[in-house]
Amino acid sequence: MSHPHASGPADLVFTGGPVHTVDPARSRATAVAVRGGRIAAVGHDEVRELIGPRTEVVDLAGKLLLPGFQDAHVHPLGAGIELGQCHLGDTVDPAVYLRRIRAYADEHPDVEWITGGGWSLEAFPGGSPTAAALDAIVPDRPVFLPNRDHHGAWVNSRALERAGIDARTPDPADGRIERDAEGNPTGMLQEGAVHLVGRLVPNPTPEEQLAALLRAQAVLHSHGVTAWQDAIIGTYANMTDPAPVYQAALDQDLLTARVVGALWWDRERGAEQIAELAARRDELSRGRFRAGTVKIMQDGIAENHTAAMLDPYLTGCGCSSDNSGISFVEPGELRKYVTELDALGFQVHFHALGDRAVREALDAVESARGANGHRDTRHHLAHLQVVHPRDLPRFRALGASANLQMLWAAHEPQMDELTLPFLGAERGGWQYPFGDLLRAGATLAAGSDWPVSSPDPLQAIHVAVNRISPDAPEGTPAFLPEQRLDLGTAIAAYTAGSAYVNHLDDTTGSITAGKSADLVVLDRDPFAGPPEEIAATRVLETFVEGRRVHTAG
Repeated sequence: MSHPHASGPADLVFTGGPVHTVDPARSRATAVAVRGGRIAAVGHDEVRELIGPRTEVVDLAGKLLLPGFQDAHVHPLGAGIELGQCHLGDTVDPAVYLRRIRAYADEHPDVEWITGGGWSLEAFPGGSPTAAALDAIVPDRPVFLPNRDHHGAWVNSRALERAGIDARTPDPADGRIERDAEGNPTGMLQEGAVHLVGRLVPNPTPEEQLAALLRAQAVLHSHGVTAWQDAIIGTYANMTDPAPVYQAALDQDLLTARVVGALWWDRERGAEQIAELAARRDELSRGRFRAGTVKIMQDGIAENHTAAMLDPYLTGCGCSSDNSGISFVEPGELRKYVTELDALGFQVHFHALGDRAVREALDAVESARGANGHRDTRHHLAHLQVVHPRDLPRFRALGASANLQMLWAAHEPQMDELTLPFLGAERGGWQYPFGDLLRAGATLAAGSDWPVSSPDPLQAIHVAVNRISPDAPEGTPAFLPEQRLDLGTAIAAYTAGSAYVNHLDDTTGSITAGKSADLVVLDRDPFAGPPEEIAATRVLETFVEGRRVHTAG
């Protein structure tokens, strides 16, 4: 190895530790030097020899230096658009929703559609708000408000009229129109039914879209996120296709994060779209953006009973129902598609939430491995709310990564009122089995699913370690505490694990000499404090390739 002085002084030196490297060979250091956007040295006092007259020195003084976080499942464009519209994402009070919607309508008299969203299912009985409540405040213009998880939307009567939805409208195959006793639509649309109205909502202009993406990038950088996987590139429901927006950001040299785009699998079509996806991968991949992934949404969500389960949901009285959720892609076809995508070198990013969807996704990866051998395609399953214990060892055996949304593994109203009673005790205990996945040898990655939930990795890591929400009322019990992760493992999932899933582990994910200087400075060392204070940790500075992309304050 060449002498550290061979290339002259460093551009940037972090000193006075602590440094958590996420490198198993040297987990802790107290100094890091950066030169030309790369990590030049990791160690202790000897690194100070690289400080020259023009070197910028950052004194860590008890603040922790980490590799940049990587979000393995996020929707930045949608989040950025919502932040600029009627934003309902930070409360569960229906009265506040109505006040905000009315205020937004009053402040935007020329907007044809009132849209935005981010409301929570738990705010309404059975997760179903009504058109009548919206009609009382916005009678004259259509209102379309997707909920927090984007698997449903709240609409007013004018929006239903525009879409021609009435008592005679059949439910689409992949969704449901909520109705009253007479069969009239009540104002809540589930899953594929969202699109009946969503397709009528005008898209933001290209300028508004680029501004939204940059707004979201700034938020992610403020939480220490330096790379991400955009979980939907393409047109799904009412979402704007982010592909041209990323291309515009690349053209103007405005994309400071590394991004992997997951190309949306159109579940109305079959294998004929694979050639188009391969062409799109080639056309879109350049600079800091790569589109080598295909996103297949295999099921829905547990709260509205569209997540695919091996056994039926229970009814409100605890009896078995005749509904076990929706597999959006027929399992035999899924195995064929994934085998063909894998042969072309695509990674598949599955939305797999219920235990049947998880098994169908793993079966598809198994088919691909059987046909193609173990290729370096790094397929991953996101959400993993309910995993049958028999399927846990298959992650390691098949080289399928577990993409965890850690923030969701806690007691909160959506879990306690809309999920647990309908799963039953045994299945309820199979939820978010992070500890079991780790013990079974699975590779763990992590993502936020923002705007479905907070983009802050430290909030999510707090829940992974404690299995209690940071804002839980005093006395809230831990949710399946045997599934807790230790802090080092949770951080590794959000850095090295997601870097592996993103095929960026050769250059990012740990603080190792030669890797890119994608770094984050926290305001404290959470390893040194009690676990129940992890969520209080804040990001002070974020660097990509040694360049500051965020400073707190």
